[in-house]
Amino acid sequence: MALEVTRERFEELVSEALDSIPAQLSDYMENVAVVVQEWPTAAQQANHAGMLLGLYEGVSLTRRGPMTYSAVMPDRITIFQGPHCRITRSEDGLRHRIATTVIHEVGHHFGISDDRLRELGWG
Repeated sequence: MALEVTRERFEELVSEALDSIPAQLSDYMENVAVVVQEWPTAAQQANHAGMLLGLYEGVSLTRRGPMTYSAVMPDRITIFQGPHCRITRSEDGLRHRIATTVIHEVGHHFGISDDRLRELGWG
């Protein structure tokens, strides 16, 4: 049975995960919005096999340059509530899974690949 939490509680857990990122990293997060969405759209899911828990959309910090990155909309990290709650049975499990997803997507913001994130235990 899926875990049920309110949107407000889910957003609090996402905020906790963001707050747990050390300042040595979070201070360098630049022009990125973190949002909660119930489920991925078909377009968001299109290039991803399996259940999508989070998604980074944007230009990673390692690919930005003064000539190629100006006056752009913020990057976007989306954390999907429905998939998280579907595969989690307790709030502690949900807190852990959200934290892992947030770190994973923030890693993409810093230019870290999926393979490297898996090596580091954040896959």
